[in-house]
Amino acid sequence: MGFFSESDLPAKQLLDGITVKAISGDNTMMTFFEFEEDAVIPSHRHPHEQITYVLEGELEFTVGEDTKILGKGEGVVISSNQEHRAKVLKAPAKAVDAWYPLREDYL
Repeated sequence: MGFFSESDLPAKQLLDGITVKAISGDNTMMTFFEFEEDAVIPSHRHPHEQITYVLEGELEFTVGEDTKILGKGEGVVISSNQEHRAKVLKAPAKAVDAWYPLREDYL
């Protein structure tokens, strides 16, 4: 796929109060998340490297033993297989994630 518009990407309900849109090339991927108030991504890990950048709202991220509240213009780098979770503190919240390798479950 070449040019794209986020508004044209299909939305997928990931969890209660969380939707995701995805776009990928052969080896890299971006996802666009929208969160409702109090939505939670439970603690998990995956083999993918992840970079999250907050566009709007506030998210409480826990990565390993460290917890930080991220607002607009802030982000986090999550290594492969590193345990992490997120909770929405201020909605509406939006974030964009970069992934390597592709998260096939989001396509």
